Amino acid sequence: MRAAALITAISLAAPAAAGDFLLQFPLDCTLGDTCHIQQFVDHDPGPGATDFTCGTLSYDGHKGTDIALPYLTDMQAGVAVRAAAGGIVLGTRNGMADQYAIDDNAAEIDGKECGNGVVLRHGNGWETQYCHMKRGSLRVESGMKVKPGDILGEAGLSGKTQFPHLHLSVRKDGAVVDPFAPESLESCGTPAGKTLWADPPAYQPGGVLGAGFSAAVPEYSAIKAGTADAAPLAADAPAFVFWAYAFGGLAGDQLELTVTGPGGELISHSEGLNKNQAQFFRAAGRRLRGGQWPEGTYTGTARLLRDGRQVDSFTRSMVIASPEDPASQ
Repeated sequence: MRAAALITAISLAAPAAAGDFLLQFPLDCTLGDTCHIQQFVDHDPGPGATDFTCGTLSYDGHKGTDIALPYLTDMQAGVAVRAAAGGIVLGTRNGMADQYAIDDNAAEIDGKECGNGVVLRHGNGWETQYCHMKRGSLRVESGMKVKPGDILGEAGLSGKTQFPHLHLSVRKDGAVVDPFAPESLESCGTPAGKTLWADPPAYQPGGVLGAGFSAAVPEYSAIKAGTADAAPLAADAPAFVFWAYAFGGLAGDQLELTVTGPGGELISHSEGLNKNQAQFFRAAGRRLRGGQWPEGTYTGTARLLRDGRQVDSFTRSMVIASPEDPASQ
């Protein structure tokens, strides 16, 4: 369960006037819950990187909007990619593997960094491109006409990527356009003009993607895969660990982890970041010192704090039950 952030979403500009090119949200997910925007178009013309708010959710030369899924299990379950606007399919790719980009597969990805994807032509010089889609998921072919909201395929992990997501690029006459700030690509933080979104998505400067319980500190790969949560823990679990997974961390941020149970507070831990981190996790726990963990409900809360203010929080509960008495079976 997610609580409202005290650092509220930055107010976005109004959509373009009627008749202008407008975009629908292209992924079947709930922003801030089952997906988040990990990266925006880079607005720094030099070697640095800033998003359209002058924030850090971008990297040098990034040319699109990355809408990320929290876990690989979300991708495997299937999340539909939809046409952001009506148009004609200009090109597709559908056969690349869903895998993390590493040195061993760099050669097969070279020149195909977009992975599986679709390019749509919308008229008047506008194009949209949808990258990193799941292998074999595409439902369209070159030359087909699509309407806004038509399913193109599913989000995946193909091409040059380190997390399951949809990369949406928008172009006008071949030039990159940021749909959040189409009139100021080489500057940031300027007074808001129009956006290309029919319903402008909120900007979230970081957040907690999820949290869970386990009997040992999990591997980061298991967290990203969505397989790290072992709740409910057994009453005789050797340790009680609460972990949280977050994005958009800045140097100096604090990730605070607390757990309360039948006996009151069980875990209270806060750890700072010493550098900016696009994604990260932290864990805290206690070892079992004889006996069993008390039967009852345990509630863990993860809070991402920036300059002492809450950016986001995530709460998770589970119940530890006493083992059944063999004599009663």
